[in-house]
Amino acid sequence: MLGMALAGGYNTLTVTRGTNGVAMYHMTEEEFEAAVEAALEAIPDQFLDALENVVFTVADEPEAEQLEAIDTEWAEVCDDELLGLYEGTPLTDRGIYYGESGGFPDVITIFKGPHERCFQTREAIVEEIRKTVIHEVGHYFGNDEAMLVAMGY
Repeated sequence: MLGMALAGGYNTLTVTRGTNGVAMYHMTEEEFEAAVEAALEAIPDQFLDALENVVFTVADEPEAEQLEAIDTEWAEVCDDELLGLYEGTPLTDRGIYYGESGGFPDVITIFKGPHERCFQTREAIVEEIRKTVIHEVGHYFGNDEAMLVAMGY
């Protein structure tokens, strides 16, 4: 493992060689969260304004129950890594009484560790975060996996 301070606004660069010998770029929590925020801010206002009762979260790794969703249409996956997950009821499946009972919000989670393991550079991680955020927001709007893949997400 190699750690060094970088100029230009980045806190620390840590390079780890995985079992396959490929270098992995590690983002700080702040850097990863900032990339997720930037991805959200880049979504057009008409889509952001339509988001209701949804929470965006960032986690280092998926929890066991989240990993069970890896083969579902609501998960964004790279190899066997869960990059992001939409948990909730898509707009297209909501009935007229949705939300009247004051239930829990939908949750979109973006996972840091899997992004770092799947993409070796900061630029590649940031680009994939952007795609993952759009992908999961697409599920919120009711787009299935085939539609999102056809759109490049």
